[in-house]
Amino acid sequence: RDGYPSDPQDIFLTNGASTGINHIFNTIISGPDIAIFIPIPQYPIYSATITILDGKQVGYRLQESKGWTIDIEDLRQKIQETRHSGLTPRALVVINPGNPTGNIISYDQLKELVKLCRTEGIILLADEVYQENCYVEKPFVSVKKVVRDLGSDYANFEFVSFHSTSKGLIGECGRRGGYMEVCGFQPEVKSQLAKLVSSGLCSNLDGQVMTQLMTTPPKPGDESYESFQQETNEIFNSLKRKSKILHERLNVIPGITCQRLEGAMYAFPKIHLPDKAIQAAMNAHQSPDTFYSLELLHKTGICTVPGSGFGQESGTFHIRMTFIPSEEKLVKALDDLENFHMEFMKKYS
Repeated sequence: RDGYPSDPQDIFLTNGASTGINHIFNTIISGPDIAIFIPIPQYPIYSATITILDGKQVGYRLQESKGWTIDIEDLRQKIQETRHSGLTPRALVVINPGNPTGNIISYDQLKELVKLCRTEGIILLADEVYQENCYVEKPFVSVKKVVRDLGSDYANFEFVSFHSTSKGLIGECGRRGGYMEVCGFQPEVKSQLAKLVSSGLCSNLDGQVMTQLMTTPPKPGDESYESFQQETNEIFNSLKRKSKILHERLNVIPGITCQRLEGAMYAFPKIHLPDKAIQAAMNAHQSPDTFYSLELLHKTGICTVPGSGFGQESGTFHIRMTFIPSEEKLVKALDDLENFHMEFMKKYS
């Protein structure tokens, strides 16, 4: 994939990416003084697993106004502050393409991130499950490619890449297939990881078959090649069109702003709520974004996830939406969302 070989001994088959994440966290979190850096907003499996294992999560801010990019200097300072507080920075999670934000991290920014992690002695954990879902001119670049491009000085740099059959153009969530590639770990650590993974005997058979199909698709000349290409192209182009539809429609609704949807399957628009709506949410003992999401659900049947479930900058409110439904259903849902939002804003202005 990246122009560099893979060692089969570095690859562990998993029941989706989530099992791999759990295995790695079980290996590297040894107590409450171990700090794991996660992006804010983030996919909640990270904060939940860190909490279960009694580790310490430290959020680093993604810059919404700059397309959800990473502020490297802010992150550097946060690592230093964490170390000075008595915690041990152990790993940093990067989600690329982003969930829930829909951004794609550039090669140059990934390079800065790799260099920072190497300087600070931090393991880089790359959630790359949406690597096939890139809809703009900015390509997906794996952490592995960046590390290998940096040369022999980074040969022992510790990083893990997670991939899954639940996303991409396959979308077989229930099959629970995936893998993680573990690079640069010391033999003793990797041995303990192998023991931990082996305690589950093996990943499920359906998942193994799906992972094989994902990583070795039909080749030119194969009987199924043409139909496979046609179907995957149709799925990809539909997702690309829907990402554009969702982005454009959200940004014409007064009081809603959304960054460009570069990849993945989600939008994370900011909802600018009036003071009366915030007060009504407080009276209902709900966060304002939860209040908005529940009102939207009750009035339209549209199910969104409050931004507070992913983390967000204080004083801002978001919802996560997906553009997986058919184009017809998506357009209808956006019409209903716009009508609801205008009534909601009128009611609480």
